[in-house]
Amino acid sequence: MATIKRALIGAYAAAALVVASPALSQELTVWHDLGDNGIAWFERLGEEFAKTHPGVTVTSVSYPTDQWFGRVIASINTDTAPDLIYNNYERVIRIEDQTERVMDLSDVLGSVEDKDFLSEADMRVAAYKDKTIILPIQRVQMGFGARKSWLDKVGMEMPATWEDAKAVAEAFKTQDPDGNGRDDTFGFALEAANPRDLIHMLDLFMFGSGVRNTLIDPEGNIVVDEPEHAAILKEFLKTFTDYGYVAPDTINHSFGEMYQVIEGGRAGMFRVGDWNVKKWDGADVLDGDFVVGPWPAHQGEEGKVVIGGMRGVAVPENAPHKDLAVEFAKFMLTQPAQQASLETVGAAVRDDLDISAFSERRQYFAGSKGPLEAYDFPESVHPFYPELEAAYHRKLLDGIANPPADWDAFIAETAAEMRDLKAELAD
Repeated sequence: MATIKRALIGAYAAAALVVASPALSQELTVWHDLGDNGIAWFERLGEEFAKTHPGVTVTSVSYPTDQWFGRVIASINTDTAPDLIYNNYERVIRIEDQTERVMDLSDVLGSVEDKDFLSEADMRVAAYKDKTIILPIQRVQMGFGARKSWLDKVGMEMPATWEDAKAVAEAFKTQDPDGNGRDDTFGFALEAANPRDLIHMLDLFMFGSGVRNTLIDPEGNIVVDEPEHAAILKEFLKTFTDYGYVAPDTINHSFGEMYQVIEGGRAGMFRVGDWNVKKWDGADVLDGDFVVGPWPAHQGEEGKVVIGGMRGVAVPENAPHKDLAVEFAKFMLTQPAQQASLETVGAAVRDDLDISAFSERRQYFAGSKGPLEAYDFPESVHPFYPELEAAYHRKLLDGIANPPADWDAFIAETAAEMRDLKAELAD
């Protein structure tokens, strides 16, 4: 009898091994657009995940953002999808709109016990229509930066108000702050080529000044010509035109070109994302020669650091190893995974991470030391928003290329056009 019992136990163990073995020899693939920092992060995540899932490997591939869209959509539609996709929430929304094959992670998020660090805003942005399409993994914080040596050269402080910022920009433009003897420096590095370039910059000026919404509010009202919004919009557009505080070709700049202006030492004030600081602290880039703070405040408001987005992980419905992909997605919210996220990419969502070894600039973001203002995520409220934003971008770009004689009239006209288009799109 004992022999039979041992044989049965051995048979059950062998059967269990056969069932378990495929799960223990699988390779998870992740597609993202975070470059070398993202590859390093997923490499660390794979090593940590393997401690509880022996034999499982994680391979990540980083594509330029435009390529990421095309490859993800094509792969899902042809049943050749990766196991996980990782990007900003609004980019995952675009994948869902194009394919309708992003997994609903509502039950998955509900099953995560340790998630008290996630705010209501985090949970809200994870949802789109009737799905939870991402698990929120990294809040995207964006502050305002200025070259410290340039401020010292012109004898000025980090600007706190918009009037301060204009004075600093004028000095950076005219007083040779880099000391090379040439007239080749500008006040700001901005971008304008695409809707998310120009409107993203305007978002930062708006929310960074504590003014909610940029184009449309959650109730569907166009806010372009409301007094506070119109005042900031006018100053923003004049930065490109009347004031001449940016390089003349900024109208054609996207993220890459804007970074070239910053890292090439041509502009003294710029957006600093939490993901930028590690690189810019490097001796071969800015060597830490910049200070970070809130965005300059308009009209007496306190300046803010903007929570401008949320990066998250999603699982295609036709992921090759879907169950294991879900386990890995949940793992990305654990303390070890989040610590790795903070150290390699510069962002996380947990509040129990070690930041003691970070530079002062990295601690500013990691410790949430600045006053925070969250972006309104209009894409998650108004499905037509991307089309509305694209039209708004075209209108503003025309104003920059052909500055009007009367900016107030231009803004009033723009608001009227946006209301007409919104009514058409919302029908």
